[in-house]
Amino acid sequence: MPNLHNKRRITLFLVDLLCLAATFTMSEIVAGFFGKNPLSMRHFWICGVIFLLLLFGLRLMTGVYRNVWRYANARAYLAMVLSDAAAGGLTVLLFQLIDINHSLLFSLCQVFVVAATFNIETLFLRFVYQTFFGELCRISRDNNKIGVAIAGAGKTGVLLAQELMASRHSHYMPICFIDIDKDKIGNRILGLKVLNEKEFKKLLPSLPVQEIFIALSNISPEEAMRMSEFYSSTGCKVKLYDFPMSDVSSSGRFGKKVIREIRLEDLLFRKSVSVADAETAAFYRGKTVMVTGCGSIGGELCRQIAACSPSLLVLVDIYENNVYDIQQELLQQYGETLNQTVEIASIRDRERMEEIFSAYRPQIVFHAAAHKHVPLMEHSCCEAVKNNVFGTLNVAELAERFGAEKCILISSDKAVNPTNVMGATKRLCEMIMQSRQDSKTVFSAVRFGNVLGSNGSVIPLFRAQIEAGGPVTLTDKRITRYFMTIPEAAQLVMQTGCMAKSGELFVLNMGDPVRILDLAEALIRLSGLRPYEDIEIREVGLRPGEKLYEELLIRDEETIRTDHDRIFIEKDRPVGREEVEGKLSLLREALSSNGCSRDAIVAALKQAVPTYHDPDTVNNAAGQTATEEARA
Repeated sequence: MPNLHNKRRITLFLVDLLCLAATFTMSEIVAGFFGKNPLSMRHFWICGVIFLLLLFGLRLMTGVYRNVWRYANARAYLAMVLSDAAAGGLTVLLFQLIDINHSLLFSLCQVFVVAATFNIETLFLRFVYQTFFGELCRISRDNNKIGVAIAGAGKTGVLLAQELMASRHSHYMPICFIDIDKDKIGNRILGLKVLNEKEFKKLLPSLPVQEIFIALSNISPEEAMRMSEFYSSTGCKVKLYDFPMSDVSSSGRFGKKVIREIRLEDLLFRKSVSVADAETAAFYRGKTVMVTGCGSIGGELCRQIAACSPSLLVLVDIYENNVYDIQQELLQQYGETLNQTVEIASIRDRERMEEIFSAYRPQIVFHAAAHKHVPLMEHSCCEAVKNNVFGTLNVAELAERFGAEKCILISSDKAVNPTNVMGATKRLCEMIMQSRQDSKTVFSAVRFGNVLGSNGSVIPLFRAQIEAGGPVTLTDKRITRYFMTIPEAAQLVMQTGCMAKSGELFVLNMGDPVRILDLAEALIRLSGLRPYEDIEIREVGLRPGEKLYEELLIRDEETIRTDHDRIFIEKDRPVGREEVEGKLSLLREALSSNGCSRDAIVAALKQAVPTYHDPDTVNNAAGQTATEEARA
């Protein structure tokens, strides 16, 4: 490829050289024809050589021959004009120094004519080439390219259209723009007509448009929802010109925009915010980091940590499929540059976990391994206690024993005033971490809500139900949940790892809660279907232990603000080791009595976690409050 580039540059250089020779010769002939005193042969060669050297020297310095002219913009053409003008002026000055007796006015006029004529010739040749190349792309669109309408005739939309029109490898060809700006509607940009939405829908049957690209730099979720619904109703496939899924590099900078499918978070949530920065990356660089549980959050933590160049990344999971997938993904991306190792182990197995901690002695531990499914843990509450509570106890004690710098627990919003076994066990996990404020190891917990698209979340279930033709089932149409994207959640967790000092309970600001009903309707529309017409939405009742509304306690009077506007520290009553040990004794006794009955476990959890209440009591109170607020 470099040889091809050099060949093109040399060819362009020779063409320009030929144009310059012809222009300079013609100027002498024209000057003689009008009876002006032309330059002598000696002066002709001196002036010509000076101009040639300055002209091409300045063009090389300004990068004229590095431009790919089929993609050239006004800046590239302006660089040519300025470099040629500078070459002409310098030629006259140098020529006068060489032959001071020569007429400055005559030299100035003749060189100006030559420079201007040469510049116009070369600009014209490049413009013709660029236009001809663009026309070739347009001619091929009917047979080989997909016609698209670009929603947004601003800077973003115009840049997208230019890119599609200039690239011969593009599968798309712009047909028109769609915009709401009255000053643009009815005019043409890049030769493409600008239509409003109503005109576009009316003319669509006569236009070769198969897809619509939304190209707006700052689009709100509400506007994205409206546009997606409107354009989907035309029968065209709707896509977004935006950043890809993994849109933030380890440096925290955005990459190149791409044409991608519209995602659920585009329609319901505020834009994900990158919190990755150089300070965060530096904190994990060169350290041994262990991640227990490589599911949705744990797996993304591994990806983010790998980008920070740790000395060793230790992946621990009992489910080999999850950890194998992450291992292979990291191996493919980083190869031998990332030092990683995988250990298959259960956090409940104290001896096995001790072997792992002894072998690697991690400096940072992210504890994400847990049973998290609320209804399943209601049924298998003994397993929830064994894994979540005593598994976390094993990790905390071993992190302390083997000298880890920090141990960060991934908690849940369900730990706030829990109404189920899973939430109560998570609250106990938080207490285990908070009780170790006297340790040399820094223990902290991070609490946040649901992660969009994570394993076992409602999104995969809804998608499967839509693919099957419905119905989409909701436990309750009033139910709301907090949501966060997986990369965003993992980045915030890593940020709290940097901030953690001792015993803090970090709470992540997840914005406003989202109605699950809105989420279901948006997913149906994203599938090109209509809620309640093509796909039924059916209410089936709350599951055991399920809340109508989750709580995160992001309230000024109950939290301390950190330097990051998305991370807070909850003001919580400190708990000591003895108090926590007393709570754990209650659970040990419940596990060993009567074959570990559910009643014994729930009774012990309610005693250990005073904020644990029956879901019916909490939901009835919440439903009554919501009704009163609606009436008001």
